[in-house]
Amino acid sequence: MGWDRTMKRLMLGLALTCAAGWLFKSHCTPGGWSMSEQYSTGCYSDAVPFWDGRGVSAGALPYFDARMEYPVLTGGLIWVEGSITRLLFGARANAAHFLFVVTLVNALIAALLLFWFRREGMDGRRLWAWALAPPLFLYVGHNWDLLAIGFAVGAMLLARRKAMPEAAAVAGLGLAAKLYPVLMLPLIGLGALFRSNTGWARRLRDAVLVTIAAVGAWAAVNLPVIAGAFDNWTEFYLFSQQRSGTAASIWEIMGVQGWWATTIPERNLYAALAFLIGAAAIIGFGWQRHRDRLWILFTPLLAWFMLTNKVYSPQFDLWLYPMLLMTAPRLRAVWLFVAAGIAAYFAEFWWFASTEQAWPYVVVPGHIAIAAGVRAVAMIWLIVEMVRLPPPAWIVLKPSAEAAR
Repeated sequence: MGWDRTMKRLMLGLALTCAAGWLFKSHCTPGGWSMSEQYSTGCYSDAVPFWDGRGVSAGALPYFDARMEYPVLTGGLIWVEGSITRLLFGARANAAHFLFVVTLVNALIAALLLFWFRREGMDGRRLWAWALAPPLFLYVGHNWDLLAIGFAVGAMLLARRKAMPEAAAVAGLGLAAKLYPVLMLPLIGLGALFRSNTGWARRLRDAVLVTIAAVGAWAAVNLPVIAGAFDNWTEFYLFSQQRSGTAASIWEIMGVQGWWATTIPERNLYAALAFLIGAAAIIGFGWQRHRDRLWILFTPLLAWFMLTNKVYSPQFDLWLYPMLLMTAPRLRAVWLFVAAGIAAYFAEFWWFASTEQAWPYVVVPGHIAIAAGVRAVAMIWLIVEMVRLPPPAWIVLKPSAEAAR
């Protein structure tokens, strides 16, 4: 297909989406986030406080010179982007410039995903749904999660081609950028162990191979930091364990609404149990239809992980959205998920604004609960469809194409 007219149009649409996303996040940086405008206008971005708060402006090396509550590859990306910002803007470099660089890199990752999707044969409606994605508009300048999203998408596409060791290695790198790509690894391992029409010796060998690939890729980028800055390396994991939750998570909503108050240790335990029980059900019910491509169940597993986690940060919607475009059999529930996610985004940030006596004053936690509840309904709808129904036609390789690869 290459760079034909359709591809150029898609890329132009994506560029406009990302440019609009940058304007959405950058419009309030010149004023220094006065009067809680980062909440009331929705322009909050992690890049702005990180510029000075994590030593990015001074060129501090993450983990070794500065604390960092992200895994190693994301911390490395932040350092690279900070270096680019200082190189481009010199002594004038500030948080607004850093936000521009962060957004630009994220836009390039989004463009790479669009290129992959078109090359692999995704249908036009889904391609345009990525190029004009509302979650991209909201989050292309929000933080650095698109790096892990890129690894997760790459692992899925490699698994589609049956390149399982490579898929496991890329998922391992995704784990070094964010936690959730780890959900791909048991699916790859189970797929290797229970692949049909293959002897047990071959299955065991393949399972060991994908395990070595995943662990080796993760270890290659983590061990140097573990050896040289162990305490700062552990911050991401300790921070994840110790934080109480976020306003749109089911546990926080139940506590705030007075339905079921839980402590942090209880939330850690109950969230883990709920996820494991649901994950077993997803794999169990999806086994017959998807046994020879268990990697497709990564999307419903991710959706269930997001629902049961004590943390549901707004940008989590961007984790799931490209996976839904890849694997959701139908798109109706995807549009409901997107609409509810936009409502939850503004409900959450307007609630933060109202707590600081900034406009709008009318938002209460109940509004967050309504938006998050509708989103949860859409996600459960999608989970059921992805387990029960065949995957979209584009993602299933034809036998001739499979043989050619």
